[in-house]
Amino acid sequence: MATSNPKIRLLLVDDEVGYLEVLSKRLGKRGLVVTTASTGQQAIQTLRNNDFEVAVVDLKMTDMDGIEVLNIFKKMDPDLAVIILTGHGSEQAAREGIEKGAFDYLTKPCSLENLLDIIHAACNP
Repeated sequence: MATSNPKIRLLLVDDEVGYLEVLSKRLGKRGLVVTTASTGQQAIQTLRNNDFEVAVVDLKMTDMDGIEVLNIFKKMDPDLAVIILTGHGSEQAAREGIEKGAFDYLTKPCSLENLLDIIHAACNP
């Protein structure tokens, strides 16, 4: 008898809307249930109304940075695995995110396979 794996529910947060849409579609095709938010405030509102196993959050956004979002997410849902995405040159800030409870961080651009590996690792510690 085959058992079906429950789909991973992912919150994807990035203020680059084109990148957000492309990544969301690519992750969705890999079997994840993806919800997107293009601002930190929208992400917080979305987390208030939904349950997720993992969130992928861009470090640099216009309304608030990823570390702020991480801090709020951890207060709202301490078990939520948060992965920080950072552009080149922001690795120190991403490491700060690890110290504040992020599961891991990746530098953009990252391969889809690498991101998927980390998402799966975050859901199966």
